[in-house]
Amino acid sequence: MSEDNQDIIDELTIAYGMELETVQNYIAASTNLDGVRSDVIKKALAADIAEELTHAQTLAARIKTIGGTVPGSLALHRGQKSLQPLPDTTDVVGVIKGVIEAEEGAIAQYNKIIQVSDGRDYVTQDMAIGLLAGEEEHRREFIGFLKEYEN
Repeated sequence: MSEDNQDIIDELTIAYGMELETVQNYIAASTNLDGVRSDVIKKALAADIAEELTHAQTLAARIKTIGGTVPGSLALHRGQKSLQPLPDTTDVVGVIKGVIEAEEGAIAQYNKIIQVSDGRDYVTQDMAIGLLAGEEEHRREFIGFLKEYEN
């Protein structure tokens, strides 16, 4: 079963790593941000950590179900440059832009999973559609924050 699904497993594994990286970076940002204007963003990020972790767990379960092996930390790529801790811990707009970029990366990855699984694995496709909706909601929330903080 896993050979027929290897391309799907590979894409699920990429998404799994992205979700875990997002958890790490949301923890860092929600802890490191300083200043009066940062409170709303810190709280929003802290609340999103649990949801992103649930996404990772959902992906891990699907990887295993379709015959893959869930990788450990050393096998996972990291690439969220825009969400790395900023030198200015009061740069709320920089964190918001980093979150939006990370959400756009997740949206692109879930769209890829939807395409790869189309006509072959409807359970994975349905799962990816649900996760995509969550990422789109997060992006929309932070686009709203960006509008407010830039005005």
